[in-house]
Amino acid sequence: MLLCIDIGNTNTVLATFEGDKIVHHWRIKTDARATADEMGLLYRGLLAGDAVEITGVAACSTVPAALRSLRTMLGRYYGHLPTVIVEPGVKTGVQLAIDNPKEVGADRVVNTLAAFTLYGGPSIVVDIGTTTTFDVISARGEFLGGAFTPGIEISFDALAARAAQLRKVEPARPRSVIGKNTVECLQSGMYFGYAGLIDRIVERMAEELGPLRAVIATGGLAPVVLGECRSVTGHEPMITLIGLRMVYEKNMASA
Repeated sequence: MLLCIDIGNTNTVLATFEGDKIVHHWRIKTDARATADEMGLLYRGLLAGDAVEITGVAACSTVPAALRSLRTMLGRYYGHLPTVIVEPGVKTGVQLAIDNPKEVGADRVVNTLAAFTLYGGPSIVVDIGTTTTFDVISARGEFLGGAFTPGIEISFDALAARAAQLRKVEPARPRSVIGKNTVECLQSGMYFGYAGLIDRIVERMAEELGPLRAVIATGGLAPVVLGECRSVTGHEPMITLIGLRMVYEKNMASA
């Protein structure tokens, strides 16, 4: 089985593939300070728990420190397996039509590949996580750029820290947009506010791109606001891992 690893700022998501089918998947906390041996112990424990035998590895990371540990870990514990780490110089098939291609996170590149392959273009991937990221894909499958906004949790953590009478609340849909207490007021702003933010940015992008083939939501916090996002046409929580599988297959085919 192919093991795909997506190391994000808050969580790391792993999955195994048998062909194009996801067989196992896990979500764990990202620890940028974890050593290669700690990382190896954790990953091997997850795989052993489900008796998984892997035949290859594909990975990407938006956390430089974790990427260094990952590279060392893969060489130490899985050095006998074919491995693809998505970084500059790795074949992805995605043209980066932006000012500085070296600035683009590897996850955004593989999201573009997966979205265009699965849905066509023009399309937008909305990754709702630590940051809410909009990745824009052209009708020809090019990565055109996008937009960033602070993530839901970051924004409301900052609000709780800066406003003396406010506090952290569960991210959930309130019973009404007009909150009747502090918790409902915070949840209303979180739920309806972020859904409106996503819809407005997608609307403006569509004005520049023309009719969209798809708007795909992903990311660990997507389920929090997905029910209110009128612009989103699909939800694919594993799109980055699917893209990693596609990149691995491209590189193995040309090896």
